[in-house]
Amino acid sequence: MNRIDKLFQNKKESILSIYFTAGFPQLEDTLPIMEAIEAAGADIIEIGVPYSDPIADGPTIQESNNVALKNGMTLHLLFEQLKNLREKISIPVILMGYLNPVVQYGMEAFCKKCKEVGVDGLILPDLPMQQYLTEYKSLFDAYDLRNTFLISPQTSETRIRQIDQNTDGFIYMVSSASITGAKKAVSPEQIAYFERVKAMELSNPRLIGFGISDKASFNTAAAHSHGAIIGSAFIHVLRDSKDLKKDIYHYIQSIIA
Repeated sequence: MNRIDKLFQNKKESILSIYFTAGFPQLEDTLPIMEAIEAAGADIIEIGVPYSDPIADGPTIQESNNVALKNGMTLHLLFEQLKNLREKISIPVILMGYLNPVVQYGMEAFCKKCKEVGVDGLILPDLPMQQYLTEYKSLFDAYDLRNTFLISPQTSETRIRQIDQNTDGFIYMVSSASITGAKKAVSPEQIAYFERVKAMELSNPRLIGFGISDKASFNTAAAHSHGAIIGSAFIHVLRDSKDLKKDIYHYIQSIIA
């Protein structure tokens, strides 16, 4: 069974997914960061594939992309770094990035490599649903990769139900219409959006991302979904860390303990 499916079957709430950019802060940090994330108690690892124009991301993740690219990170190198990941990592691993580098790599070659190294799912925010259904879904299925679509407060009910019908992993609920980045608090408007989607009783689990940064915002998100995704706040931890393993452990434990 795909590890993402197994996770959501066995754990119904308060799932923590941690996002970081491959090759940041140092080029060879990818696998050590993954090991530290799992050891600290997170449930899912999302690896960001650095890209020169990450349109949905705020300044923190944009800067981590720039640093990773300057460090020399590429998709080919990332797969090389991940080739033995399943000797060390047991929790689900997702690659998140933009469509252009994947298409340049070759979609089937990309999916095959994901399967070889043990990647469980993909988040490609700029992949149109119709293109996914007509061109890529059969490939994703053949290589047992779960595809995740994003919804936002502006997404119509019709569109949300269409996404739910064509999702086989989880739905990524973008918490607001803004770019990524830690926010001070979850607003009443966001709570109303969370409740509206929850009331739709979708068939797929939902994780809330964008603006989740601490225990309070994580607990609020988890109360209205199956858990949450933390990205920018975790990137801050990596950027400022003097001891990656120790600082990752303390940060993740501050969220879930």
